[in-house]
Amino acid sequence: MARTHTVIDSPVGGLTVVAEDGSLTGLYFEGHKRGPGPEALGTRSEESFEKTRRQLDEYFAGERTEFSLPLAPRGSEFQQKVWMLLREIPFGETRSYGELAMELGGMPLARAVGAANGRNPLSIIVPCHRVVGSNNDLTGFGGGVERKRFLLDLERPAVSSTATLF
Repeated sequence: MARTHTVIDSPVGGLTVVAEDGSLTGLYFEGHKRGPGPEALGTRSEESFEKTRRQLDEYFAGERTEFSLPLAPRGSEFQQKVWMLLREIPFGETRSYGELAMELGGMPLARAVGAANGRNPLSIIVPCHRVVGSNNDLTGFGGGVERKRFLLDLERPAVSSTATLF
Protein backbone atom coordinates (compact mmCIF):
# COMPACT_ATOMS: atom_id res chain seq x y z
CA MET A 1 0.00 0.00 0.00
CA ALA A 2 1.73 3.11 -1.25
CA ARG A 3 0.36 6.29 0.28
CA THR A 4 1.28 9.58 -1.36
CA HIS A 5 0.17 13.18 -1.05
CA THR A 6 0.47 16.53 -2.74
CA VAL A 7 -0.61 20.08 -1.98
CA ILE A 8 -2.87 21.81 -4.49
CA ASP A 9 -3.29 25.58 -4.49
CA SER A 10 -6.89 26.80 -4.36
CA PRO A 11 -8.89 29.95 -3.57
CA VAL A 12 -9.34 28.60 -0.01
CA GLY A 13 -5.63 27.94 0.51
CA GLY A 14 -3.48 24.88 0.06
CA LEU A 15 -5.35 21.59 -0.09
CA THR A 16 -3.45 18.49 0.99
CA VAL A 17 -4.68 15.55 -1.06
CA VAL A 18 -3.82 11.99 0.02
CA ALA A 19 -4.08 8.88 -2.12
CA GLU A 20 -3.45 5.23 -1.53
CA ASP A 21 -3.29 2.61 -4.26
CA GLY A 22 -4.86 4.96 -6.81
CA SER A 23 -7.81 6.12 -4.70
CA LEU A 24 -8.20 9.33 -2.71
CA THR A 25 -8.32 8.82 1.03
CA GLY A 26 -8.10 12.43 2.18
CA LEU A 27 -8.43 16.09 1.24
CA TYR A 28 -7.57 18.54 3.99
CA PHE A 29 -7.41 22.32 4.35
CA GLU A 30 -4.47 24.14 5.91
CA GLY A 31 -5.13 24.06 9.65
CA HIS A 32 -7.84 21.41 9.22
CA LYS A 33 -9.54 20.39 12.47
CA ARG A 34 -9.01 16.67 13.03
CA GLY A 35 -6.63 16.50 10.09
CA PRO A 36 -3.96 13.80 10.04
CA GLY A 37 -0.42 14.33 11.20
CA PRO A 38 2.41 14.48 8.66
CA GLU A 39 3.31 10.85 9.31
CA ALA A 40 -0.09 9.73 7.92
CA LEU A 41 0.30 11.52 4.58
CA GLY A 42 2.89 9.29 2.98
CA THR A 43 5.50 10.45 0.50
CA ARG A 44 5.00 13.75 -1.26
CA SER A 45 4.56 13.28 -4.99
CA GLU A 46 3.15 15.32 -7.85
CA GLU A 47 2.50 12.19 -9.90
CA SER A 48 -0.98 10.69 -10.16
CA PHE A 49 -2.79 13.79 -8.89
CA GLU A 50 -3.39 15.42 -12.28
CA LYS A 51 -7.05 14.39 -12.51
CA THR A 52 -7.73 15.56 -8.95
CA ARG A 53 -6.00 18.89 -9.61
CA ARG A 54 -7.95 19.40 -12.86
CA GLN A 55 -11.33 18.59 -11.27
CA LEU A 56 -10.68 20.89 -8.29
CA ASP A 57 -9.62 23.69 -10.67
CA GLU A 58 -12.83 23.16 -12.66
CA TYR A 59 -14.91 23.19 -9.46
CA PHE A 60 -13.40 26.48 -8.26
CA ALA A 61 -13.85 27.97 -11.76
CA GLY A 62 -17.58 27.12 -11.60
CA GLU A 63 -17.27 24.55 -14.39
CA ARG A 64 -17.76 21.35 -12.34
CA THR A 65 -20.68 20.46 -10.06
CA GLU A 66 -19.63 16.93 -9.05
CA PHE A 67 -16.44 14.93 -8.89
CA SER A 68 -15.63 11.67 -10.65
CA LEU A 69 -12.59 10.43 -8.78
CA PRO A 70 -11.86 7.05 -7.18
CA LEU A 71 -12.49 7.44 -3.43
CA ALA A 72 -11.57 5.20 -0.51
CA PRO A 73 -12.37 7.08 2.72
CA ARG A 74 -11.77 5.11 5.90
CA GLY A 75 -14.46 5.10 8.55
CA SER A 76 -17.09 3.08 10.38
CA GLU A 77 -20.11 1.64 8.60
CA PHE A 78 -22.26 4.51 9.92
CA GLN A 79 -19.73 7.13 8.80
CA GLN A 80 -19.65 5.56 5.33
CA LYS A 81 -23.46 5.81 5.14
CA VAL A 82 -23.36 9.49 6.12
CA TRP A 83 -20.60 10.23 3.61
CA MET A 84 -22.61 8.52 0.85
CA LEU A 85 -25.61 10.74 1.71
CA LEU A 86 -23.38 13.81 1.54
CA ARG A 87 -22.46 12.90 -2.04
CA GLU A 88 -26.18 12.87 -2.90
CA ILE A 89 -26.72 16.50 -1.86
CA PRO A 90 -26.94 18.39 -5.16
CA PHE A 91 -24.52 21.17 -6.00
CA GLY A 92 -25.86 24.50 -4.73
CA GLU A 93 -28.19 22.92 -2.15
CA THR A 94 -27.92 22.25 1.56
CA ARG A 95 -29.38 19.75 4.02
CA SER A 96 -29.66 19.94 7.78
CA TYR A 97 -28.19 17.39 10.15
CA GLY A 98 -31.78 16.50 11.09
CA GLU A 99 -32.76 15.85 7.46
CA LEU A 100 -29.83 13.48 7.05
CA ALA A 101 -30.65 11.81 10.37
CA MET A 102 -34.23 11.19 9.21
CA GLU A 103 -32.92 9.51 6.05
CA LEU A 104 -30.78 7.23 8.22
CA GLY A 105 -33.45 6.27 10.72
CA GLY A 106 -34.62 9.19 12.84
CA MET A 107 -33.88 12.43 14.63
CA PRO A 108 -32.01 10.77 17.52
CA LEU A 109 -29.20 10.18 15.00
CA ALA A 110 -28.66 13.92 14.37
CA ARG A 111 -25.67 14.18 16.71
CA ALA A 112 -24.10 11.04 15.25
CA VAL A 113 -24.62 12.49 11.76
CA GLY A 114 -22.87 15.67 12.91
CA ALA A 115 -19.96 13.66 14.32
CA ALA A 116 -19.61 11.62 11.11
CA ASN A 117 -19.84 14.81 9.03
CA GLY A 118 -17.05 16.32 11.13
CA ARG A 119 -14.85 13.30 10.47
CA ASN A 120 -15.31 13.37 6.69
CA PRO A 121 -11.77 12.88 5.33
CA LEU A 122 -12.58 14.13 1.81
CA SER A 123 -13.65 17.75 2.19
CA ILE A 124 -15.11 19.44 -0.90
CA ILE A 125 -15.20 16.17 -2.89
CA VAL A 126 -17.56 14.63 -0.31
CA PRO A 127 -19.44 17.89 0.27
CA CYS A 128 -19.78 18.14 4.04
CA HIS A 129 -19.91 21.94 3.60
CA ARG A 130 -23.48 21.47 2.29
CA VAL A 131 -24.73 20.44 5.75
CA VAL A 132 -26.11 23.26 7.89
CA GLY A 133 -27.94 23.66 11.19
CA SER A 134 -31.73 23.33 11.35
CA ASN A 135 -32.14 27.11 11.03
CA ASN A 136 -29.56 27.28 8.18
CA ASP A 137 -26.76 28.31 10.56
CA LEU A 138 -23.27 27.55 9.32
CA THR A 139 -22.22 25.23 12.10
CA GLY A 140 -18.76 23.68 12.42
CA PHE A 141 -16.55 22.81 9.50
CA GLY A 142 -13.11 21.19 9.48
CA GLY A 143 -11.75 23.99 7.31
CA GLY A 144 -13.40 26.78 9.31
CA VAL A 145 -16.76 28.48 8.90
CA GLU A 146 -15.30 31.17 6.60
CA ARG A 147 -14.26 28.48 4.10
CA LYS A 148 -17.67 26.84 4.41
CA ARG A 149 -19.32 30.18 3.55
CA PHE A 150 -16.97 30.60 0.57
CA LEU A 151 -17.82 27.13 -0.80
CA LEU A 152 -21.57 27.61 -0.37
CA ASP A 153 -21.39 31.03 -2.03
CA LEU A 154 -19.37 29.53 -4.89
CA GLU A 155 -22.08 26.93 -5.45
CA ARG A 156 -25.09 29.22 -5.25
CA PRO A 157 -26.32 30.28 -8.66
CA ALA A 158 -26.15 34.00 -9.22
CA VAL A 159 -29.41 35.69 -8.35
CA SER A 160 -30.93 37.20 -11.43
CA SER A 161 -30.62 40.95 -11.42
CA THR A 162 -33.04 41.34 -14.30
CA ALA A 163 -35.86 43.68 -13.35
CA THR A 164 -39.37 42.39 -13.87
CA LEU A 165 -42.38 44.47 -14.90
CA PHE A 166 -44.85 42.79 -12.60
